[in-house]
Amino acid sequence: MTGPADATALLLSRVRDVPDHPEPGVMFKDITPLLADPAAFTALTDALAGISLRHGATKIVGLEARGFILGAPAAVRAGLGFIPVRKAGKLPGATLSQSYDLEYGSAEIEVHAEDLTAADRVMVIDDVLATGGTAEASLRLIRRAGAEVAGVAVLMEIGFLGGRARLEPALDGAPLEALLKV
Repeated sequence: MTGPADATALLLSRVRDVPDHPEPGVMFKDITPLLADPAAFTALTDALAGISLRHGATKIVGLEARGFILGAPAAVRAGLGFIPVRKAGKLPGATLSQSYDLEYGSAEIEVHAEDLTAADRVMVIDDVLATGGTAEASLRLIRRAGAEVAGVAVLMEIGFLGGRARLEPALDGAPLEALLKV
């Protein structure tokens, strides 16, 4: 590969469309072929690490569960700490939690209270930006922990679901970068 356009083409070529999953009429974007391809996964890791460093992140937060798969290697590549944001009840010890609304109800995420400090600038990494609910809740959680938001980086943004519009007020000027827009 020679540049960003080549990386984008490689990433896009490794995302598989799965029609009618998880229900009829939905076109699921499956990233497992991308993860199985070492060149594509390396290109993705490099891109996410570069975004994190470019925006001055000191730590990367990965959102359960695919954000763990993408965020942890990006943190290692960038030389940054990695913090998992989990579904409620999964982390031992003292946590901070944040609830948020979903189309079908509500959910809650948590982070270890001591993992983020006022000295941290945090890049949130996930696989997909869809409606933006989980990302928005993670930004609230990071700020409640006293840390600064460096931005949000995702592999793929599904534009018609409106996640960017929902997330922009919560970003408060921090960047949102999507490597692919579908």
